[in-house]
Amino acid sequence: MKNKIFTLLLFFFLNHSLSASEKIKPIIEGNVNAKVKIIVYESLTCSHCANFHKNVYPKLKDEFLDKGLVSIEFKNFPLDIAALNASKLAHCKNDGKANVLHFLYLKQEDWIKGNTIEKLNLNLKNIVKNQNFNLNFDSCIADKNIEDHVLQDRIEGAKKFKINATPTIIINDKKFEKALNFKNLKKALEKLI
Repeated sequence: MKNKIFTLLLFFFLNHSLSASEKIKPIIEGNVNAKVKIIVYESLTCSHCANFHKNVYPKLKDEFLDKGLVSIEFKNFPLDIAALNASKLAHCKNDGKANVLHFLYLKQEDWIKGNTIEKLNLNLKNIVKNQNFNLNFDSCIADKNIEDHVLQDRIEGAKKFKINATPTIIINDKKFEKALNFKNLKKALEKLI
């Protein structure tokens, strides 16, 4: 049922466009002028994406992002409504920062429990309310501009890069085809720097 509703949301979005005056900032870390640019298409309910944030991203940050050698943009590819709602929270401040995004991945096992979207939303609401994020959960979830942005990322990823799984890594506009671990990613990046 969740996938049918999500498909309907995507269909609805295809027939509507994002207001030019209400642009949502992308979430980008590292040197935006770096010659090596990574895009990560991910879903906040994807355990492999959480694994990337827990085990690959910290090393990537230390060795490449903090040194200004690479930039990384986190794009949305929600696989279900829970991921869509979590993505809305990650973008709600519209400051381009990834702190909420990283937190949701690190705490994914705590909020991903439940058989209904209502239960998952309650879990999300409870997990962010005890943090110092200054988010109004209900207004973030209801924000149609953010929803449009999230769904536009998904549509762009599917059309431009033929994405059908998460996480998918794009390096300088080319899909990274090797197993996603830091060793493989490091080798690929070192060849480009």
